[in-house]
Amino acid sequence: MADHNAFSSKDFLGLETDLTEEERLVRDSVRSFLTKQASSILVKHYREESFPTELIKGFGELGILGASLSGYGLPGMSAKAYGLVMTELERIDSGLRSFASVQGALVMYPIHAFGSEEQKRKWLPKLFSGEAIGCFGLTESEGGSDPSAMKTVAKKCRDKWILNGSKMWITNGNLAHIAVVWAKTDEGVRGFVVPTNLKGFTVKKMSGKLSLRASVTSELYFDNVELPLDSVLPKSKGLSSALACLTQARYGIVWGVLGAAEACYDEVCQYVKDRVLFGKPLACKQLIQRKLAIMLSRITQGKLLALRLAELKDQGKLHFAQVSLGKQNNCEMALQVARECRDILGANGIMDEYKTMRHMCNLETVYTYEGTNDIHLLIVGSHITGESCF
Repeated sequence: MADHNAFSSKDFLGLETDLTEEERLVRDSVRSFLTKQASSILVKHYREESFPTELIKGFGELGILGASLSGYGLPGMSAKAYGLVMTELERIDSGLRSFASVQGALVMYPIHAFGSEEQKRKWLPKLFSGEAIGCFGLTESEGGSDPSAMKTVAKKCRDKWILNGSKMWITNGNLAHIAVVWAKTDEGVRGFVVPTNLKGFTVKKMSGKLSLRASVTSELYFDNVELPLDSVLPKSKGLSSALACLTQARYGIVWGVLGAAEACYDEVCQYVKDRVLFGKPLACKQLIQRKLAIMLSRITQGKLLALRLAELKDQGKLHFAQVSLGKQNNCEMALQVARECRDILGANGIMDEYKTMRHMCNLETVYTYEGTNDIHLLIVGSHITGESCF
């Protein structure tokens, strides 16, 4: 006879039992660090619209920055273990996962994939330890979903490149020591490693955000910035190289938003047990139980999707359209869960004593960046039909 108590009500399919000892150790180490060091300070940083830089050293010591990459002292973590790290970071706040995603997938990955040996040896160990911080310059104010409309240009002038233009919505911009900047050249779109302290390079922090407040978002301006010839990423060829970086970051989002959804769900599960209404706890109400069951079902489906993408990634078979399906599905799911949880919390749900509305607001950004919900649906739709709609 089946043991109906053998699974957790939150791990409804017993997925926890499939984790290897190493994966569980990675997950638990990150969770322990974040619980002790991050949980108590996030609300303060969210209110002040600042990133908790005091955590960066700990991220480096944990070895979670660019952890899925190999060589150059990097751990080469499995796709599932890396996904679990992203989940734990976003369980605390999307700003933490965004920081790590940019550092690993959008700065370290392009240097690792498209850089010279000298660039790799110089920057990857520093970025891995957190000694150096990076940002990724692709999006422009008039570009949005069409990165091919970029106006930033780099012109080769004898023994140097001259960079002009601007970038917008750049995570980590004001924290960064280097920027991986994508610009149009006579050879097509190329990536460049650009130190942020160069003459003519200006960084402006964007303020007034109502979402992702515990994350630094910046504008980058390049006014005749002079770069040595070896600043270009030699293997970067066209816009496809930049988009390959986004595929890496989007994979992390597929896992990350599961953490945000679970954080909201866990908070509400406890709340409905404690909140008494009409003489009984909310947990005994049919409407509440129905909502909880639907949310658990959606979160579980999102986990299964993430796990399958991890298998494909480790096998080297993951297609960007599959990542788009995962990013679109899980972001939409997490935002729906957060909104439902906010509703169940009632008036309490708008107070930052509770974490749900902070996650809900953050997810509005995650739903939009790294490709909007509709763009990812169109990527999948184009793959289904074989017809490009762009």
